[in-house]
Amino acid sequence: MDITVSAKSGTYRGKLEIGALRFACALGRSGLTEEKQEGDGATPIGIWPLREVFYRADRLDAPKTDLPITPIHPENGWCDAPEDPAYNRPVKLPYPASAEKLWREDGLYDIVVVLGYNDEPPVPGKGSAIFFHLAREEEDGGYGPTEGCVAVSRADMLKLLQLCEPDSQMRIGI
Repeated sequence: MDITVSAKSGTYRGKLEIGALRFACALGRSGLTEEKQEGDGATPIGIWPLREVFYRADRLDAPKTDLPITPIHPENGWCDAPEDPAYNRPVKLPYPASAEKLWREDGLYDIVVVLGYNDEPPVPGKGSAIFFHLAREEEDGGYGPTEGCVAVSRADMLKLLQLCEPDSQMRIGI
């Protein structure tokens, strides 16, 4: 089953739909874009496969899903250095180039789904580490912006993953 994501006009807050279910979601601080660039804070418009689920086994049981699933370890990272041969690929930390840590203290990556954006093959500078992960809640009850990812609450993520199939895709802004 595919997931459809749309943005509320002029904001990083959006709506995510799967079947008849609807959820609030957060998007990149710069909204949606068709011209994604590394560091622009925008969420790329397009249809992206759900590649793999990573989760913090020290914080929760493996989510129920038909997607491939792997526990996160402290040495897991994701290269975001456009000039590096491992750009937009998983790496082992410490890594000599810039890399995002997947083992985070803030809980945003307790569950993280890798989206198949800019990965076949990665084009340097077109954006990396575009994930579907857990949202940061704000005081007004909404979610804070991401760096270009899509984010939902933990409870919503667990519901969504149960509906995903090996060929599920995320349709952003389509």
